[in-house]
Amino acid sequence: MREPRRPLPPRRPLLLLLLSLLFFSVPETAAAPPRTSGRDGGGVASITWMDTKDAVPAKDVFRKEPISGAIALKGSMKYFDADFFNDSKLREMEDGAKEFNVPAFRDNRKLVALENGGLNNPSALVFKSSWSDESKISEKKSFEYPHTSSVHRPSKDEDIAFMSIIELVELIRTKQVTSRELTDVFLKRLKRYGPVIESVITVTDDLAYKQAKEADDLLEQGKYLGPLHGIPYGLKDIIAVPEYKTTWGSRTFENQVLDIEASVYKRLKSTGAVLVAKLVTGSLAYDDIWFGGRTRNPWNIEEFSTGSSAGPAASTSAGMVPFAIGSETAGSITYPAARCGVTALRPTFGTVARTGVMSISESLDKLGPFCRSAIDCAVVLDAIRGKDAGDPSSREVPIEDPFHIDITQVTVGYLDSAEMEVVYVLSAKGVKLVPFKLNYTVESVQSILNITMDVDMLAHFDNWQREQHDDDFEAQDQWPVELRRARLIPAVDYLQAQRARGKLIKEVKESFTVDAFIGNVTDWELVCLGNLVGMPVAVVPTGFKNVENPPKGSTRRRTTVTTGIYAPPDHDHIALALAMAYQSVTDHHKQRPPIDDLGPGDNIQH
Repeated sequence: MREPRRPLPPRRPLLLLLLSLLFFSVPETAAAPPRTSGRDGGGVASITWMDTKDAVPAKDVFRKEPISGAIALKGSMKYFDADFFNDSKLREMEDGAKEFNVPAFRDNRKLVALENGGLNNPSALVFKSSWSDESKISEKKSFEYPHTSSVHRPSKDEDIAFMSIIELVELIRTKQVTSRELTDVFLKRLKRYGPVIESVITVTDDLAYKQAKEADDLLEQGKYLGPLHGIPYGLKDIIAVPEYKTTWGSRTFENQVLDIEASVYKRLKSTGAVLVAKLVTGSLAYDDIWFGGRTRNPWNIEEFSTGSSAGPAASTSAGMVPFAIGSETAGSITYPAARCGVTALRPTFGTVARTGVMSISESLDKLGPFCRSAIDCAVVLDAIRGKDAGDPSSREVPIEDPFHIDITQVTVGYLDSAEMEVVYVLSAKGVKLVPFKLNYTVESVQSILNITMDVDMLAHFDNWQREQHDDDFEAQDQWPVELRRARLIPAVDYLQAQRARGKLIKEVKESFTVDAFIGNVTDWELVCLGNLVGMPVAVVPTGFKNVENPPKGSTRRRTTVTTGIYAPPDHDHIALALAMAYQSVTDHHKQRPPIDDLGPGDNIQH
């Protein structure tokens, strides 16, 4: 997700641009003779007058090398905000770049950049989001889940499709339904609605039936693996699964099969969960456009889902999977979850290992669940959290059990952008609510994120750009533009952005005087800030409103209303506990989108 781009300044005529590169202002006093150069010692290529302080040694005046490189360098330095070097220094820089920099660049690229996607060779610079002393972290303990009694199998598959994980696993545990039967229900819905909302890349029939049989066989043997035993789910198609395509949503990688088992898939497989589909990611995890189309919002088929986790959000919303795993670098969990009206969690950075997952930014990327409820999010988070050796940023985040949080002991702030219904409901549940504002002096939050993300992405897709695959990208105003611009970000200014990020984190930590706060979940400044800091947020549906420009007759299409519950890093349990408390007395998250019945007056073709 990105904020709207400012219009570009008008292009300068080519002649003026060439003149600006070839001629420089002539000082009033010029004691040195003009420096001349031509190819192979031939005709004059340029004349540049220099101050005496810029004079170069006599032995360099008649250098055989043309100075066109230095002239071009001088003209280009303005794009790096570094046009303060004199000609002598520029020549020195040119020589040094040729002798030292370029060979080193090429050596390093051969070592780590020939493969695209950042699947291997992670950076040695590791971002840690925790605000606490990690030496005090206790051993990971599983959450104690609530048990739902008196759950009966509905007579209609439609009703089964919109049951929660907790309800479905009770049907499996009590043998009212088999995992095979559940798998059938969701595979049929994936094949029926996937082409309508363009949210599915690969249906994994064979693997799903194999895993469902394994889950059923274990239960027959008296072995119950927990609350995901036999539950179907989907993965965003940046997550590698052996023997199946991992397309990254891009026509360049449409037939790519990676012999890698992503750590998040490995963890889910160990719980007995059943993979039924690889779901749409926007091309190279940018927004909702992919090589097969553009993913739509089940609540309003006329609009798109937004965000690169488009498939997980839309498929969960439409009852095509009980839950799905998506990712976020900058809004790709929060935006589609909000648009499609599902509950989701962007966890604390580092909570879920990303081994075997396409990388945009190693200090920003996060994996998280899309579900029917906050309870389901907690169940899935417990299954997928934890450190993996392949992801140096992953760690055992000391998340407490959200099912054992006393919310009456919690102080929650609310921003001006908060949905006040959430404030009133939580207040009635005994939570202390206070007006709140995050105070920080860093004004460049959005540009810090863009610099970080774009440079990191280019490092992971350097070879892709060099081979000009960006010309084949599905949306030319997205990654192609941003990654070309990223070539002009100097290393020093990338590091300055990280220093500014450190200052922001310090100020946010000092300003975070509450246990959590409620605010708009799609505010771009807050999206950037939350991802730079690494803080978790629960996306919570809070209602609906009429669509803009509705048809003359009635329509069941709706615009979803959501809010975000934010917590400090490592305090996902607080956000989840508050979301569960809100959903315990509301039913917005239980509503079903009108995929089959848009209303008698709505004639949208889909």
